[in-house]
Amino acid sequence: MAQLEPLMQRNFLEYASYVVMDRAIPDIRDGLKPVQRRILHTLREMDDGRFHKVANVIGEAMKLHPHGDAPIRDALVVLANKGYFIERQGNFGNVLTGHPAAAARYIECRLTDLAREALFNKPLTRFTPSYDGRREEPVFLPAKLPVLLMLGPEGIAVGMATRILPHNLGELLAAQIGLLEGREGRVQPDFPQGGIMDVSEYDDGRGKVMLRARIARRGDKKVVISELPYSTTTESLIGSIEAAAQRGQVKIASLNDYTTDKVEIELALQRGVYADEVIPQLYAYTDCEVSISSNIVAICGGRPEEMTVTQVLAFLTDQLLQQVKAELEHDLARQQDKLHWLTLEQIFIENRVYKRIEKAKTDEEVRRQVWEGMQQHALFFVRPMVEEDVERLLQIRIRRISAYDIARNRADLKEARQAIKELERRLANLKQTTIDYLKGMHAKYAAAYPRRTEIKKFESVDRRDVARQDLRVSYDPESGFFGTKVRGAEHQVAMSEFDKVLVVTSDGTYRVMGPVDKVLLPGKVLHCGLFDPEQGERFTVVYRDRERIAWGKKVHIQSFIKDKVYDLVPVEGGRLDVLAPTLEPGPVHLAFVPAKRQRVAEATFDLDGLEVKGVAARGNRLAPKPVARVSLVGRRG
Repeated sequence: MAQLEPLMQRNFLEYASYVVMDRAIPDIRDGLKPVQRRILHTLREMDDGRFHKVANVIGEAMKLHPHGDAPIRDALVVLANKGYFIERQGNFGNVLTGHPAAAARYIECRLTDLAREALFNKPLTRFTPSYDGRREEPVFLPAKLPVLLMLGPEGIAVGMATRILPHNLGELLAAQIGLLEGREGRVQPDFPQGGIMDVSEYDDGRGKVMLRARIARRGDKKVVISELPYSTTTESLIGSIEAAAQRGQVKIASLNDYTTDKVEIELALQRGVYADEVIPQLYAYTDCEVSISSNIVAICGGRPEEMTVTQVLAFLTDQLLQQVKAELEHDLARQQDKLHWLTLEQIFIENRVYKRIEKAKTDEEVRRQVWEGMQQHALFFVRPMVEEDVERLLQIRIRRISAYDIARNRADLKEARQAIKELERRLANLKQTTIDYLKGMHAKYAAAYPRRTEIKKFESVDRRDVARQDLRVSYDPESGFFGTKVRGAEHQVAMSEFDKVLVVTSDGTYRVMGPVDKVLLPGKVLHCGLFDPEQGERFTVVYRDRERIAWGKKVHIQSFIKDKVYDLVPVEGGRLDVLAPTLEPGPVHLAFVPAKRQRVAEATFDLDGLEVKGVAARGNRLAPKPVARVSLVGRRG
């Protein structure tokens, strides 16, 4: 066993690291999980402008992905439904209704123009061998977009999870422009389902947002839901409404779902119920209002890191600067190579250097003649010539020499010099070049992805405020039962599911209950009414102990444990005689137990002078002798 422990620890750490780094947590650099990156890379390799069967894409992606076809298909469908990088053809499911996509052999996809323009640059992509070593896959895509915040990925790994809310493309680009120009700004989530969102607790991606469906009244008797909160579907939302209706929390007569490519759920209301009353209840009791937490965890610097939206944007904006710089330097090197070759070609042909090789008889002599002939014009070189340039010059065909166009060559040279000058200018003003790129992307694509979720401050609906007083409890003195399922004629109280009722019985006990179905009470009900825990309930109590001595006290019932039985009469065998729901009950008449040579047979005690005691206190003794009868004379107040 001792030998297995280090083996299990090492294997578990390797497994945990694999799940975190290679499956569940996205990379901040391109915002993608490995399976998503492999899908997009595969689509790029297959890209010919036409649609591809998803089944074929899955087959090609499996050459890079060490797992089965099902996770590739699921990831592809999710990525396609985001709408940014994969263009769909066929039934990819419906994020509004929750309906699944068709089989992979029936649907097709291809890269969008946005993906082709902003995600790929093969010369600047670092590759690593695939899991079986037969192919290469990108370590990360050289994305020039804040993909992590655009897509809003989620993932669960060993000991950690990430949930990044999707944001609006145009707003993200505008925020990056603001960062480069030295302006601060905040971006807020944006969801494809639309809806209404309160971001007051978003806390830059470390908190949560409150989301509501968009609900409108259609007259007084109909309510229409036209947009959903994120994380819900029409099916789940309807299920929550039906459950609330069964519990009596929302009164609807019928529910009809007319959703197609747009949400339309129509609720017809019952008689006596109106739209203004039902809309808050839908927010309170159903998935028409949900809370979504944000937890941004991404792979950064080779390890998972918890970040804020601002930190992610700052990282990706700095990365964009370096990416634009690398692309400009790559293009500059290509233009310099082009200028170098055009210059060598011009010298080689226009100055007839090729004539020097006519008398050379060996390959070495041919190369020497070209080298020496070209070095005579070294003053015009863009950079020093190397042996590879000699080899390339020798590969020029006679037809190319005979058809050489001096004017065209000089035009190409001029174009190359202008391109180099422009690239050097853009490199010298790298920040402005990056801003111009972002502005161009914003002008080109922002309108295609408008904000769908309305940002609005709203207060959460308290269920107690909108609860219907549609439950009725009552007491049946014959059976002794009390509750909502008791058909009694006494102590009927209308209440909601959140209300509490205080019941005091003749055995001197009381309890605070919710709307119970049916409970057997130990004595006759003396008091039954709605109970407000903040205000409490005040009583004047008179009781007799086993020796029939009368006691009195005032009590304030406030703290309680629901359904627990408490004693107003703190002595065993005592009897409750007076329960007056007031602090000024007036006098009480006491008739004493008859005894020999008894001169005083009765007395009156003013209860107004009693002090407020605890529920468990004995109170004040009202008379020195046993009492046969107690009766309240009258009340004031």
